[in-house]
Amino acid sequence: MPNDLRYWIGLSAFPGIGPVRFELLRNYFGTVEAIWNAPEKKLFDVNLPKNLVADFCSFRKTFDSTSYSERLKKEHIGVVTIDDSRYPRLLKEISDPPFLLYVKGKKTDQPIDMEKTIAIVGTREATSYGITITKQFVRELVSAGFTIISGMAYGIDAVVHEETIRCNGKTIAVLGCGVDICAPQSNIHIYRKLGLEGYGAVVSEMPLGLRPKKGLFVARNRIISGLARGVVVIEGEKDSGTLITARNAGEQGRDVFAVPGPVTSATSHGTASLLKNGAILVESVHDILEHI
Repeated sequence: MPNDLRYWIGLSAFPGIGPVRFELLRNYFGTVEAIWNAPEKKLFDVNLPKNLVADFCSFRKTFDSTSYSERLKKEHIGVVTIDDSRYPRLLKEISDPPFLLYVKGKKTDQPIDMEKTIAIVGTREATSYGITITKQFVRELVSAGFTIISGMAYGIDAVVHEETIRCNGKTIAVLGCGVDICAPQSNIHIYRKLGLEGYGAVVSEMPLGLRPKKGLFVARNRIISGLARGVVVIEGEKDSGTLITARNAGEQGRDVFAVPGPVTSATSHGTASLLKNGAILVESVHDILEHI
């Protein structure tokens, strides 16, 4: 491992330095090595909370970068920093891009196209209508050469990945936990196809071993939209996480597409709300291609 990379990984593994604090620290200290080795009193100069500074100083004394790197190698997980030429250009454009991405995926002769990307998200309580529409959209978008992004959750997300795989396309699952953890476990078949069989990749900014919890999915959603040129919403309740992804997309300057649904269905309330607030109504993939 390059000497510099171990500092990036160490900062990523510490639970207290996210994109905003990383940028603050880097602007002050100049390099990740300088951040990692900064004297405690200098860390206070950056206006970090006292308990965070104490925790960080304790963490870096005990963090075993060699052992962590061995875990990455064993799990076939790569690391891409924001300075790396492989870092997705679209994601780099958002206001708070992850400073490091963990990527689990097998290299193949057909590389993943990270420029022609579209995200499809939706409810975990997918109806037969939503599943049918999702499969149709995925088939046509894969045929048009798009890499499909979603969150590997229950419902619409799972259908997105499964149908992309069935169509021999490329798909990326963005997790709200470490990429060494399959969550939910019921989607292990998707996880293996993406991480081990070359159908795409599993991606996260979270360090190894971090279990999923509610707050992490909000951060995850900004990556789903940030990686994509547009976000398609197929079914969603009024207060669902799906709408958070759509809101992120709007804030990031991405197109937000919403598929109308039956007014009698609770899963149509979210998409109806998006349409009332300016989302692009789409009834076919042709409608999406006209805007992208």
